[in-house]
Amino acid sequence: METTDLFVVGGGPAGLAAALGARRKGLRVVVADPARPPIDKACGEGLMPDALDALARLGVNLSPDDGAVFRGIRFLGYGSAVEARFPRQAGLGIRRTRLHEMLVEQSESVGVDLRWGAAVSSIGDGCASVGDRRIAYRYLVGADGGNSLVRRWAGLDLFAREGVRFGFRRHYRVKPWSESVEVHWAPGCQIYVTPVAADCVCVALLVRRQEQRLDQMLHLFPEVQSRLAGARPIGPERGATSAFRRLRRVVSGNVALAGDASGSVDAVTGEGLSLAFHQALALADALACDRLRDYQQAHERIRQGPDWMASMLLLMDRSDWLGRRALRALASSPEVFSSVLAAHVGEASPASFAGALCSLGWSLLTV
Repeated sequence: METTDLFVVGGGPAGLAAALGARRKGLRVVVADPARPPIDKACGEGLMPDALDALARLGVNLSPDDGAVFRGIRFLGYGSAVEARFPRQAGLGIRRTRLHEMLVEQSESVGVDLRWGAAVSSIGDGCASVGDRRIAYRYLVGADGGNSLVRRWAGLDLFAREGVRFGFRRHYRVKPWSESVEVHWAPGCQIYVTPVAADCVCVALLVRRQEQRLDQMLHLFPEVQSRLAGARPIGPERGATSAFRRLRRVVSGNVALAGDASGSVDAVTGEGLSLAFHQALALADALACDRLRDYQQAHERIRQGPDWMASMLLLMDRSDWLGRRALRALASSPEVFSSVLAAHVGEASPASFAGALCSLGWSLLTV
């Protein structure tokens, strides 16, 4: 029988971030995952400035050489366009596989016990079966994705709110044409384009129906289609669900959930990985003082801003009239868009954010 302080089920970015946070507090950590690195997943591959800050606190320092810098966000659609820059530091587009490699390297360097190709066959009170080994743990973290088995086993599979869309991603060999992540809007779908290298962009499509694929929907976005004309696709199209999912609880006894296992926001917010990294820091603090219930409160606080942003953007997706009007309002008041973006990455005061919301509401009524 092996023993450890923390046993993490899932070795994706959320699981490795949780492991890194716990190791920085001096805990012994074992991570198990049936896959082998690098683990890929369809996502937009953009890390906002607050995600980079959280990663640095976990000991993972990314440089511009690891991907491609982007300095803001640009919304385009319905004949309108608006752009805002980050107030303090830039974001970074980075291939998901490269990010995972760096998280694995850092985890190995600080002494996390990584078990790749190791499926968890059973979990009991304080003990898990991994292959032919038994591991006793003080704490268990489920970071095993949106269909988490740990969540189901712990009785935490109760949703307060849920909605699902579908995302499809492909890389193209082309020089990035913008220093911003571009989010292009069309009725019922969005495409967002993230620079991830000096000669590569990541193009991700978000739709309501699973059969709507990137090649079929590209004609709705003539500017993107024109930019990609003649560009060589790199690798196959990858797909995944994009869920807005809030759980009633993420802690039960000595079990906690992290990453998509603990709920998620729609991918259009660009905050999925950022949430996981901030959760890892909060979880580490709770584990260090043996007060896992503190993580529940911190988890709710971390989600507040991304939840609001997801709700607003999903309203724009569901109503073409509102989407058209909102983009027109933001284009006519770019300072409001700048304030909203600053709040989204944690660089605006509550007062300035409230003022931006009031201004946006007034713009919606008057444009």
